[in-house]
Amino acid sequence: MPFVTIRLVKQVIEHDPEGIKAKINDAVTHGISEAAGIPKENVWLVFDEIEETDWFSGGERVKELRSSS
Repeated sequence: MPFVTIRLVKQVIEHDPEGIKAKINDAVTHGISEAAGIPKENVWLVFDEIEETDWFSGGERVKELRSSS
């Protein structure tokens, strides 16, 4: 049974966390189910919401990277 962890910057989805998670869940579950030929009930997903101040890319905080774009 596949277990998928999805890490997201919390602030990116804060305008509609439940709706965005539902869309991601549907797409990922469907994709894995189809590709692996297993029932969707066998695909497990968990979301990990990370604060933008706790996520770094290339040595810079995502918060600063998001504010500069």
